[in-house]
Amino acid sequence: MEVHFWKIFALSSAVKILLIPSPHSTDFEVHRNWLAITHSLPISKWYYENTSNWTLDYPPFFAYFEWLLAYPASVVDTQMVVLTNLNYASTAAIYFQRCSVIVMDLLFAVGVRRCLWALKISQSSQQSFAAKILLLFNVGLLFVDHMHFQYNGFLFGILLLSISLLLEERYLLSAFTFAALLMFKHIFLYMAPAFAVYLLKFYCLDSKCARNAVICIIKLAVVGLTPIVAAFGPFYNQLDQVFSRLFPFKRGLTHAYWAPNFWALYNTADKVAAKLLRIPNSTGPSTTSGLVQEFEPQFLPSITPRTTFVLTLLFMLPILIKLFFYTSKSESKATFLRAVVICSCSSFMFGWHVHEKAILMCLIPLCLLFVLHSTDAKHAYWLSIFGYFSLFPLLHQSCVLLLRYALYLAYVAFMYGQLAKLYPNERQIKMHMLEYLYILGCVLLPIYEHNISSFLRLDKTLPFLPLLLTSLYCGLAVTYFFIRYYLHALTISASASFTFTNNFKPNTKSTKTVKAKNKPKSKLFKSKLKPQ
Repeated sequence: MEVHFWKIFALSSAVKILLIPSPHSTDFEVHRNWLAITHSLPISKWYYENTSNWTLDYPPFFAYFEWLLAYPASVVDTQMVVLTNLNYASTAAIYFQRCSVIVMDLLFAVGVRRCLWALKISQSSQQSFAAKILLLFNVGLLFVDHMHFQYNGFLFGILLLSISLLLEERYLLSAFTFAALLMFKHIFLYMAPAFAVYLLKFYCLDSKCARNAVICIIKLAVVGLTPIVAAFGPFYNQLDQVFSRLFPFKRGLTHAYWAPNFWALYNTADKVAAKLLRIPNSTGPSTTSGLVQEFEPQFLPSITPRTTFVLTLLFMLPILIKLFFYTSKSESKATFLRAVVICSCSSFMFGWHVHEKAILMCLIPLCLLFVLHSTDAKHAYWLSIFGYFSLFPLLHQSCVLLLRYALYLAYVAFMYGQLAKLYPNERQIKMHMLEYLYILGCVLLPIYEHNISSFLRLDKTLPFLPLLLTSLYCGLAVTYFFIRYYLHALTISASASFTFTNNFKPNTKSTKTVKAKNKPKSKLFKSKLKPQ
């Protein structure tokens, strides 16, 4: 069945190749400029260079990646790596950078395959097919990487590799892989608490294993610090400058387009209150001006980076406490995957200057949980509808409107079909009438944006209203998901999650050896488990 997986990957790559002519965003110039910086300048100047507005602000491993990529780039088009060629986008440059993203997605495919193996999902099963399509054809990655333009695929591949190694109880290698991932993109710090708590309890402090806790902690520290030292070592005398680039707090609480999180609701409430109370606008640009900088609320209290950090940590604590104090070994991997999602969502909801693209941090791990438990699948479906919808403003060009809607609807329809196939008799996947009505509300937003707004000429007087409405509507849906899924993760019992944890039994056993009294109720777990 190995060929089957790689055929699906090849088909997904073909779709990505067809997307190469798509209009690209400013992120295309960001990465072209980073190629030029790392190719043209000595390493001591990488994090000081500011010829372009798009300065290098990723951790050193990603800078090293750009440095390596710059060599073939200079062969394809020498002008691509010239530092002063701002906004350079020749046909050769476009094809090179687009193809480099597609090639690097091979690492994402490897991560997907290893996670399916670690979860002991039979390659011939329906859940395996669903997981492959949901991940390899992930519409969020198609939007962000292959249309908008970024390199998220291979980074999520490293994440999936780290998760698979942890599920296989190869703890030190998992910690090393995750630490290396942080040195590529520090946004994955969102998930670090879940990894840290799991490794501490089930590697360092596991009473059933004859391990010395102190020795284990030292090993973890050495393994985790090795990638960090390798990354920051060459910049030891300029760490202040590097960290000022990695954590630019002057960019303000929210991005120019508000991510659909708590702060979008907060900003909206501030604007409504200021309007009702007739509070005059403060001097300078407003939060909806499209600029990226700090703003002062007109009515509600100002929010500091420290406030967002404290809120994020507080909302992570309940799931981390459950993982550490109230989780048995048999439940540990299920709870860990849910903790990864919740820690990511907590950071998305309450973090400082969160980008809308960060919703992928929740959605990618949920693709695994989608095929493992009916209630997780229902919540994953809900978040997918609104999470991927919230990415539409990234693809605002008129020539891709039809394409973005077609890809989105095809993906959501596939998820709905898989819900019916994987859980045909499960009541947990049924939605309330109000939930269905709220989903149908997504139809009204495009109608306003593309028809009503222009007809009433509101696109001239209120140009940012479609963005605000999209962010607010999706923000309410994401908040609803956060509350409901958190309650599910905290309250699910060992017996209710048995069918999930059964997947983590050794490969040498099949479901035929499980006693009748433990037989899973869902058809999802009736498929024969066998090594891949």
